[in-house]
Amino acid sequence: MISPDFITASVSTFSLVSLAEIGDKSQLVCMALATRHRHWPVLLGAASAFLLLNVLAVAFGASVAAWIPESVLAGIVAAMFFAFGIQALRSGDDDEDLEIQEKSNHGVFVTTFLMILVSEFGDKTQIAVAGLSTSLAAVPVWVGASLALVLISALGIWAGKTLTGRVPLHWLHRAGGLLFLVFGGLAGYQCIHAVLELSS
Repeated sequence: MISPDFITASVSTFSLVSLAEIGDKSQLVCMALATRHRHWPVLLGAASAFLLLNVLAVAFGASVAAWIPESVLAGIVAAMFFAFGIQALRSGDDDEDLEIQEKSNHGVFVTTFLMILVSEFGDKTQIAVAGLSTSLAAVPVWVGASLALVLISALGIWAGKTLTGRVPLHWLHRAGGLLFLVFGGLAGYQCIHAVLELSS
């Protein structure tokens, strides 16, 4: 039976990653490729890339959590999330002009896989997943992030144009920015709490 903690961690990760990725370059990559190719290879290529990226992110986050003090780690995560939140709140619609360059020597699946892997490696979402896995269990973080990224990729392929046409991208970016700030505040509270426990 799935524990409440597992569900909470997965839902929290899913919410943060979903809002952070709507309108991001990976969704636009999927949207652009799907206009010229069959949908399933594009979705499978994107999903495979995200599953691999999330494994790397949670493995890094969990390993870092094992040797960095909790107070220091929480402070670093809080600073990162605040920075991402402020950046998202200040961002415009620049990603709408993303130019897609296909690798013609590869199949659609491999093309999508490589494009997502390269464009998202070290991106704010992967760093956020690594940050979450420093304080939450790795498996539910991986599940929540993977479900979110696959869903957002599918949204970009099938319904992305409709959504972004009705809801301005900067509103979605700001919603994601606010959620980053909330998580940054929680991490900051955790940092302060850990420092107070050490000093008492």
